[in-house]
Amino acid sequence: MPFPGLKPTATSGSNAGPLAGQVALITGSESGIGRETARAFCRQGAAVVLNGRQATRLEATRQALAAEGYQVAACVADVTDYAAAERLIATAITTFGRLDILVTNASISMRAYFRDLTPEVFRQVLDSNVYGSVYPLKAALPYLILTRGSVTFISSISALNGMPSGSAYCAGKAALANLAHTLRLELADTGVHFGVVHIGFTQNDADKRVLDAAGRSVPIAYRSPRWQKSQAEVAASILRHVRRRRRRTVVSALGYLILVVHTLLPRLGDWVVRASQRRLRNFYE
Repeated sequence: MPFPGLKPTATSGSNAGPLAGQVALITGSESGIGRETARAFCRQGAAVVLNGRQATRLEATRQALAAEGYQVAACVADVTDYAAAERLIATAITTFGRLDILVTNASISMRAYFRDLTPEVFRQVLDSNVYGSVYPLKAALPYLILTRGSVTFISSISALNGMPSGSAYCAGKAALANLAHTLRLELADTGVHFGVVHIGFTQNDADKRVLDAAGRSVPIAYRSPRWQKSQAEVAASILRHVRRRRRRTVVSALGYLILVVHTLLPRLGDWVVRASQRRLRNFYE
């Protein structure tokens, strides 16, 4: 049932499902994991607000989902800009009248060792991962409190134990876990769910790029296909996490192994990473 004072979203036979009547906003959903997560929520009946910085690609994603019969809206916004984040949340409220689910997926990654990294690139990557989650949440929180909604930060298994050549990315993703914990304590009486999903190695779009030490866009480091999950598999994990209102979800067996080793045998974990850095340089570089 819709929450008092909030209008329900329209539903139809094509979008009836467990999340019918709910509105989900997924940042960074013009492509990749975000796009497939949006599709997964649509299939469960939610109305979805898409977001990205590339207008052409964002519109193509919106049209593709709309053509499948789903309720979708889109807003071009850089979520590291608070005014843009406010505009993004306003799009959800103006279009659908409420907000039930926020998934902060937008972020920038990198491949560069810290000693080579320019301060500006470090700041850019950190901002995208921290403020890119904080700003949309800050703007959305009053509406999420009304619906006793759900917030999920998309983190990474690299936040569990660090990863050479990913200092700013790992720092930003690790910060999200502590942020979620703090918000659970501060806002326990609101009924809002705060969770974190640590994703592992995932198949990327062919044109996926990350930043190098000087801020240039370069291809992502090589990952063996046998270590990768599909974008649809990761999206399904995010959907289950939100529906079950979990505190933490670690995607992939490798992620669980990293978590266990880091917790119980941290020195062994560091030795394994250093050994892999010597033997599998293209994994990091």
